[in-house]
Amino acid sequence: MGLTGGIGAGKSEVARLLAEHGAVVVDADAVSREVVAPGTDGLNAVVAEFGQQLLNAEGALDRAALGRIVFADPVRRARLEEILLPRIAEQAWARLEAVPAGQVAVYDVPLLVEEQMQDLFDVVVVVETELEARLTRLTQRGLEREQALARISSQASDAERRAVADVVLSNSGTRGQLALAVGELWQRLSAMRAGCR
Repeated sequence: MGLTGGIGAGKSEVARLLAEHGAVVVDADAVSREVVAPGTDGLNAVVAEFGQQLLNAEGALDRAALGRIVFADPVRRARLEEILLPRIAEQAWARLEAVPAGQVAVYDVPLLVEEQMQDLFDVVVVVETELEARLTRLTQRGLEREQALARISSQASDAERRAVADVVLSNSGTRGQLALAVGELWQRLSAMRAGCR
């Protein structure tokens, strides 16, 4: 299953709920952090392209500084994606392919639409919520409102995501409502798996 949605929509919460039901979740954001860990060729390539000033005192990537650069400049963001997306995809697909038959594998991937990955999945689930709720979540994570808007506008629109979705989950209600919706989704996935045996 491909799980996607805009930044701040609640993909991580849906992924967590799916994992509670027994899904094996591969998180593209977590993999993206791993491919730029100190000593990796991913980090070396990013530093070669964007400069030593992106390293903190411990030699790790200053993700906030990199974000300020790439979310302000689409050309530089595209260059970063050229460097990192193949590395992320390689590691993520290796993990997904290792999931035992009969288990639900979920790839939590923000750029599913942008990378035209929808045909790689049996089911594409899109998580949505209102813009203001997303902005609130992002500012609570430490972004300025303008930075949050820039990141949101750099991604596919809700309409573009809906166009590839098999399922759209609304994260506009309570956590309990979201948990109920994920539980219903899990039942559908379980029925699909049973039909494939």
